[in-house]
Amino acid sequence: MKIYKLNRFLHRDLGYLFVGMIIVYALSGIALNHKNDFNPNYIITKEKITTNNYASKELISKAEALKILEKLNEKDSYKKHYFPKKDFVKIFIHSGSVYINYKTGQGIIEKIKKRPVFFEVNFLHYNPGKLWVWFSDIFCIALILLAISGLFILKGKNGIKGRGAWLTSIGIVIPVIFLFLYL
Repeated sequence: MKIYKLNRFLHRDLGYLFVGMIIVYALSGIALNHKNDFNPNYIITKEKITTNNYASKELISKAEALKILEKLNEKDSYKKHYFPKKDFVKIFIHSGSVYINYKTGQGIIEKIKKRPVFFEVNFLHYNPGKLWVWFSDIFCIALILLAISGLFILKGKNGIKGRGAWLTSIGIVIPVIFLFLYL
């Protein structure tokens, strides 16, 4: 039958064409589902540090901030520094910042780096440009076609008239249940 062959062709070729997009959205979906558990875009590390103590903020010039960074092997990373509140200096570096209580010399160095793979797929998931939005819309339409065509791939007892009907019904009921639970 021609319609059956056309359906298989459509399902197979759309699946091949959009496999990359499926992986992009699946990975970014996992990351975004767990954004309360970890930062999906960045790995942030914090380390306690000890440096010299200073009597006043006037003693912390750019040259002194560079000396502090030199001890932390970050001298070439200096961007700028400022005093966000009494007794504290914050030094910005390329990969994060250094936050120090200059009276006690106690502080924290926070380093930020892009989380491999997740940063890139999340970037695409957030629709970075108009062309990507159009491509994403086409992908969404293709997903609908994949879902519908997939219903009619198998015939007989494992197809939509048999076991497939039960599984499809369950697949529709589960999101509806969650909708009622969360609304």
